[in-house]
Amino acid sequence: MKKILLIAISTLFLACTQKEQRPTTAFPLKLEDLEANRKMSSAMERAFKHYEAPRLLDNELYSNFRYTEVDGFDYNGGDGTITRRDPSKIIFENGKYYIWYTYRNTATEPRGYKAANDTIPSMDWDLAEIWYATSIDGFTWEEQGVAVPRPEKPKPGWRSVATADILKFKDKYYLYYQAFNAPSGKYDPERDAYDICPVAMSKADSPDGPWTPVDKVVVPFGDSTEWDWRVIHDPNPLVHDGKIYLYYKSGLDVRDANRKFWDCWGLVIADDPEGPFEKHPLSPVTNSGHETMIFPFREGVAALIGTDGIEHYTIQYAKDWVNFEIMSVSQLFPTAGGVYCPDAFTDTKNADGITWGLSHFINAGNDWGNMYSKLGRFDCDLSLSVNDPSLKQSNILYPNELYFSRGLSEEQRKRIDDRNKALSNK
Repeated sequence: MKKILLIAISTLFLACTQKEQRPTTAFPLKLEDLEANRKMSSAMERAFKHYEAPRLLDNELYSNFRYTEVDGFDYNGGDGTITRRDPSKIIFENGKYYIWYTYRNTATEPRGYKAANDTIPSMDWDLAEIWYATSIDGFTWEEQGVAVPRPEKPKPGWRSVATADILKFKDKYYLYYQAFNAPSGKYDPERDAYDICPVAMSKADSPDGPWTPVDKVVVPFGDSTEWDWRVIHDPNPLVHDGKIYLYYKSGLDVRDANRKFWDCWGLVIADDPEGPFEKHPLSPVTNSGHETMIFPFREGVAALIGTDGIEHYTIQYAKDWVNFEIMSVSQLFPTAGGVYCPDAFTDTKNADGITWGLSHFINAGNDWGNMYSKLGRFDCDLSLSVNDPSLKQSNILYPNELYFSRGLSEEQRKRIDDRNKALSNK
């Protein structure tokens, strides 16, 4: 009885305490009249304590995105035989911008794993090389040719080299990329997964090459019981505290015929670009993101987390380079974007951020039978030194046709019609 009475008194005291904490006046119209310790709802408390600013206009880590067609790339009439995708970060050297990307020029369009051979690609990134281009203004590009060709079999990447990213460290240059030793889409029974490709690397004294392959796996797979046992994709190197911080994508589930997988991003750290890389014990450091753009911002690092995952289409920030928090939600993200980030390798404690980059557009011809990808430019305001209110707008209206193009399938319409008939027959 005493125990029951004690619980009742405690409950009453807690209720009274909570009641006393409730504001006695309405939320003020002017924020300058807001009391410092005012009790607020969870949503309003997040607006003031979690995000940088309660208004998107004042949030340095919010932006919408504008897109521009770029000149200088030929796609063979869009017949699916030439593709350019997965651009790297952009660097400025020798008075011009440099970018590297996955380049495929094959006899046919991709035809799937079963039809693939030495000349027919299975996927858009199969039988590919890493090429590069330069530009004076970031809008018109001049293709320079191959940077990293496919090596001879059985060296890593003999089937395809793709998804490169660039690092400049102590006046030398390093390209990290995925090295495929089998047609993409081939099932690997040992790892119970698809698209098994380790991270390889080539190095050079100049961004124009020549590039010398290291011919080894740079970022090792995890053990068979660990989260990154199956795949390690999309290497993204940065410089922090004098070390190489390399972020990469892996998945927590089987990537099977139903595309059943969970993309997350991990972090490895090394003193030297060639490694050895040590995996951070808190990896994975994001819980989402198929194609993520990561760049230094202030003293930390920001991430544009695009498609896939419970936190897709968010812009996140990790002050300590490890623990990411959502700073904003946006839309129409660049796909697999490569950003121009002047502070990517400067190791500054007050990085400015980004304002533009290139991304790829898959199925550029709107014909899955002749699938290919093309490069385009995006602009944004995720920079401390730029203030562009038009890029902070959130009430962007898209054409009606865009919405109606996302119509229901015949199967969905039938399901709805069947329900309506069942209701009318009751």
